Amino acid sequence: MAVLPEPSPKPSAELAAALIRTGFFDTYFLYEHGEVWTVAWGVRVEIVVDATHVRVRRDSVEESWPVVGGPVRAARAALERLSLPEWTVCGWIAFEAVHVMNDRSDLAGDSEVVHLVVPEVEVRIESGRASVVRGGDARLGALLEHLRTAPVEDAPASGRATVPVDLDLDAGGGRYRDAVLEAVEEIRSTELRKVTLSRSVPVDEPVDFVETYLAGRAATAPERSFLLSIGGLTTTGFCPQTVLEAGSDGKVVMRPRLETRADELVPDPDEAHEHAIAVECAFAGLTEVCEPGSVVVEEPLADTAPGGVHDLASRLCGRLAEGKTSWDALELLFPGATISGAPREAACEFISGAEAAPRGVYSGAVLFASDDGFLDAGLVLCAVYERKGRRWLRAGAGIVASSRPERELRETCAKLRSMSAHLVAGTA
Repeated sequence: MAVLPEPSPKPSAELAAALIRTGFFDTYFLYEHGEVWTVAWGVRVEIVVDATHVRVRRDSVEESWPVVGGPVRAARAALERLSLPEWTVCGWIAFEAVHVMNDRSDLAGDSEVVHLVVPEVEVRIESGRASVVRGGDARLGALLEHLRTAPVEDAPASGRATVPVDLDLDAGGGRYRDAVLEAVEEIRSTELRKVTLSRSVPVDEPVDFVETYLAGRAATAPERSFLLSIGGLTTTGFCPQTVLEAGSDGKVVMRPRLETRADELVPDPDEAHEHAIAVECAFAGLTEVCEPGSVVVEEPLADTAPGGVHDLASRLCGRLAEGKTSWDALELLFPGATISGAPREAACEFISGAEAAPRGVYSGAVLFASDDGFLDAGLVLCAVYERKGRRWLRAGAGIVASSRPERELRETCAKLRSMSAHLVAGTA
């Protein structure tokens, strides 16, 4: 009798996606960081923060109290108040959280700005091998082994099918050009040095978010990737950079990154200027929460080319000062000058008036953290979103004094295309 060889492990992304496909819970979270995929699902505790209040639901009991400090630290304080023996937490932070941090709660509206869950089950996948970190039962191990060894379904010869809809990537282009002109005038006449303006385009057809994640991940090499459905928001995307990386040893890292166009081997002077502002702001922010003298720029203005797109990237490191936590650092540094502007307060106020609708999680963050001080927050830019039956893409461009409306519009079209190329059709 022939002995069949043991099936090769599935790629980690395929195995992580297969876990989501099982449909155990409506609430789930997939996050790739380094060479580790974390998949979590279910809700032990839910923490929701809006401009004025924190709401916590645990075991069908809900409590609420006023926000003290900023929304990120308020979420961390809620975890402390729960006195859980150990925890991991995952979820998202909306861009509008920055208005609360800037003492402009009036600009945040009444929408939630932080939505986190302590999951019931957490699985870690490395090198195609999965292990249960928290929760689950005896059946979960058997399921993981089945998913690991089951044959990978063959994809169509032409690759995964894209959404059969002709997206109008120029939608709202005229309004966007006008906003760029207004921003340039504001920069030339006020303290504003840079502002990032964005626009969205609708996706009219249903999207298969799991297949879209796999198609996009196979074609890109992002700093982080994610797929989640939390708090009524479903989204998947590929983070070009992190907002903050913090280890349990107190070391914190920021990597400001600026994408340039694939056909430009030498960055445009405007882009180099944008990046310099972002690095300056990141350095100043880290200095406020780190030990004196510990903040260094390890890799200034490195030129990288993931997926054929040339980027300006820098790496800044520091060590948290005594009494400071990774959550303090995240609140101070969020969302980053790369996608808000400088000064932060002036840029965010301008964005609120210039853009047609709130950003939500676009240019916010997806977050994964644990009770030992580890925290990893990926910047949400290249993604597709769905809420209440509506789907959309969103992209922006950094505006400085010498920006030109037509060029900035083309940049947003290129960024929208980088996500729309991977959309996979779903069913209604």
